[in-house]
Amino acid sequence: MSETHETACPYPDYEDGEDVSDLPATGADATGVEARVWDALRDVEDPEMPVSIVDLGLIYGVRVTDGVATVEMTLTYTGCPARQYLLDEVEDAAASAEGVSEAAVSLVWRPEWTVEMVTEDGRAALREFGVSI
Repeated sequence: MSETHETACPYPDYEDGEDVSDLPATGADATGVEARVWDALRDVEDPEMPVSIVDLGLIYGVRVTDGVATVEMTLTYTGCPARQYLLDEVEDAAASAEGVSEAAVSLVWRPEWTVEMVTEDGRAALREFGVSI
């Protein structure tokens, strides 16, 4: 019988995040600069399927203070091969919003992402792409 050993996540640069009760977060109630950041994030698609990361439920929140946008997001799993690509795309999209002078992305693992966080629009796009959800 072989032994199993726990291995640490190779990506330790994340935070636990705060409890988010209103998932999926869509920015529907956002106004001003925060709304513009949400709009920019809707243009970022998962690199493996043509679905917005907002509709996938990967964005947990957006804050803008004095022109600095902070996006709290997660990934579908810790070993996501598109991790750095998505972080860069999210940061670039947030920074492109009018009224934002600087952007940062906070990667969180809690609450854990589940398929229940996918919006209805995201579910429709996934079905169209051939994913059963």
